[in-house]
Amino acid sequence: MRQWILRNEPVYLFLRSPLVVVAALFSVLIVGASALAPFIAPTNPYDLASFTLMDGLLPPFWQDGADLRFLLGTDDQGRDMISSILYGARLSLLIGFAAMAFAAVLGVGIGMAAGYLGGRFDAVVMRIADIQLALPAILTALLIDGVSRGVLPREQHDDLKIVVLILAIGLSLWVNFARVARASTLVERNREYVEAATIMGQRPLRIMFVHILPNIAGPLLVIMTVDLASAILLEATLSFLGIGLPANSPSLGTLIRIGMQFLLSGEWWILWIPSLFLVVLVVSINVLGDFLGNLFNPRQR
Repeated sequence: MRQWILRNEPVYLFLRSPLVVVAALFSVLIVGASALAPFIAPTNPYDLASFTLMDGLLPPFWQDGADLRFLLGTDDQGRDMISSILYGARLSLLIGFAAMAFAAVLGVGIGMAAGYLGGRFDAVVMRIADIQLALPAILTALLIDGVSRGVLPREQHDDLKIVVLILAIGLSLWVNFARVARASTLVERNREYVEAATIMGQRPLRIMFVHILPNIAGPLLVIMTVDLASAILLEATLSFLGIGLPANSPSLGTLIRIGMQFLLSGEWWILWIPSLFLVVLVVSINVLGDFLGNLFNPRQR
């Protein structure tokens, strides 16, 4: 086993960094627990019959007045904090992964086309990207969310809220993928294997996605990791501002917004426990992103 680890450089670099190992463990634990929330959560916070107002505002188990049925306490509605956090993280991760995937497909496709085709198409795409980069991602997401509210019928706002959030966050993050994909494609399109495929008469679309894409996957994987954390934070920010998910389907951002109402009244756990959970999740993903960046760029080691 030791010889195999020494020969496998990514595994060796991973195991020699305790911070990365801890971040990976936290990420796997949080994602796994969130995915299995319906099976491991003590209660279902979406089921009104599973909680009662009589259990509201109970503190965590280490404080006086706690109830051991609720190890991390309850909110004002009597919902178990552990269950609320697991279900909230499940929803936040779903939106984060979906938005990141949408941004990746859109950005990589446009970026590779701009880098391979060049010319006016490349110039127009990059000017659009430069304009969007001048705006913070949160403002872009807010703009798209506001436009969707004006276009969609009012009775469909709540039903399509998750879809709108995914589109808003994805459209605010595609630029990172486009710029990396374009820069990498500009380098790869002059390689011998691309020239050989062109001489053989293969179509540009096949050359880009069959030949070039596998060779630029490394940097794109790093961007995917970083943008996943950004997407989760954007969703939490939008929900915290009250324009994300509604209170009847709370994400981590919604839980934090609800907790803000009780911070000064002494029920600190309603705010701080979801906030700490979100910080641990985002920091763990960013640490893994930094590790992947160093792994695919030996100059940074």
